[in-house]
Amino acid sequence: MNQLQFVAQICERDVLRYTPAGVPIVTATLMHSSQQMEAGVARLVEFDITALAAGEISGRFSQAELGAVHQFTGFLAKKNRSSKSLVFHIIDFCAAA
Repeated sequence: MNQLQFVAQICERDVLRYTPAGVPIVTATLMHSSQQMEAGVARLVEFDITALAAGEISGRFSQAELGAVHQFTGFLAKKNRSSKSLVFHIIDFCAAA
């Protein structure tokens, strides 16, 4: 299974654009920071991840406030067929509590 869920801040976002097939798409950078327990020790975890919202969710994501913190659900995939870089594909998001 390839499913990822985390809370992150929208720190950068491009404008809504369309693929050659006419699919709306928005790319962004999400920033996560949390404290996790690993082997009984608290560990600070911070990362930035490239994300994209395609299709119906892209309209709502393009209107989300920059700097706002949301809970994101999605999956990881290669940036393109020949790339080793991963991109987080947003399936859904909601305001973090």
